[in-house]
Amino acid sequence: MSQDTLFHAGSMLCDIHVSSKKQLFQEMASKLLELETFGDKTLACRDIVAAASERERLGSTGVGSGVALPHARIDGLDRVYAVFARLEAPIDYDAIDERPVDLVALLIAPTDAGGAHLRALAKVSRMLRREDMRQRLRSAPNAESLFTILTESRAADAA
Repeated sequence: MSQDTLFHAGSMLCDIHVSSKKQLFQEMASKLLELETFGDKTLACRDIVAAASERERLGSTGVGSGVALPHARIDGLDRVYAVFARLEAPIDYDAIDERPVDLVALLIAPTDAGGAHLRALAKVSRMLRREDMRQRLRSAPNAESLFTILTESRAADAA
C-alpha cells in the first residue's frame, strides 16, 4: 500500500460546508463512491457512514490541531481507500484537544486488512501531525492543490 493508491485527485473535497460528523461522513462517503477506482460497486453511502459512525462511538478520531482521521473496516473491499476533506468552517468533533476540526482524512479498509489499514492510518497521521503540512493544506486554493500537497509529501518522505 502506498499513498499513490491511497489518495487520488478525485478524492479531494475542498471547502465543503457541513455542520455535523454525520453530514461530513455522508459527503466523504459520496465522494469515495464516485471514484472510478473504487472496487465495491455494491457498497452504499449509508454503509460507509454507519461504519465510520460505529468506529467513532468507540472513541473520537479527532486527533488534535484541527485534524480528524475517521476510519473503518468494511466487508467486501479489495484495499484501503481514502478521501481528504478541508472544511469551509471547523466543526465540533469531540477531538482530544477539544478544538474544532477542519482537516479530515477518511480511510476505509477491508475487514481483514489489519496491517495495511494500520500502515495507511500511520502514514496519514504522521503527515498531518506536521504544522507546516496543516498550514499548507489550510491555505491551498483548490482541490488540485490539496492533492498536490498530499502527494508531494509522499515524494519527499520517500527521498
